[in-house]
Amino acid sequence: MTRNILENTYALIRVSTKKQKEARQITRMTKLGIPKSNIVIEKESGKSTVRTKYHKLVKSLKSGDTLYIENIDRLGRDYDSILREWHILKQRGIIIKVLDNPILDTDQNFKDLSKKFMRDIMLLTQAYEAESEWQKIKSRQAQGIVAAKASGTQFGRPKTKPTESEIEIVKQYQNRDISLDTALNLLNIKKSAFYKLCGTVKGL
Repeated sequence: MTRNILENTYALIRVSTKKQKEARQITRMTKLGIPKSNIVIEKESGKSTVRTKYHKLVKSLKSGDTLYIENIDRLGRDYDSILREWHILKQRGIIIKVLDNPILDTDQNFKDLSKKFMRDIMLLTQAYEAESEWQKIKSRQAQGIVAAKASGTQFGRPKTKPTESEIEIVKQYQNRDISLDTALNLLNIKKSAFYKLCGTVKGL
């Protein structure tokens, strides 16, 4: 029985925040006939370098498989990371299909040198534009934070002051009057939370 070629076709969808919706990208990929089981949705902060789902997908791909992306900024946020991931995929024999810019599709075997040159220039240009846009976003965010702080806006979780009971238990632990296990049981918290509490008490 001949294997459906779409079984070797995958798609990477990336959104940078929980507020962004992936439905539009999913629709584009499913219209191509890509099985939903082969569509990987990555929800990572733009500043995050931890891309568990992406690296798991890349590791599972084999030579001859096809990976669809909407744009090359799905491979990375900055110029160097985009080009690095692009070349890693190509070297492994993975076919890359770019919906927003088909001239970059790597299954096109251009014999004309000028066309190869144009494709390379397009890749470098889009990688540059991706990082430039990301730098602008970070700059606007930084400016917004500065302005918000100047107006008195507080960021992060509200700081809660330890209770007298918590302070007393921490001090007993620090004076070695009680063990760590006893302190954790009394407060009914995890070790990491207890150490954080110790730091808070120390700073009072």
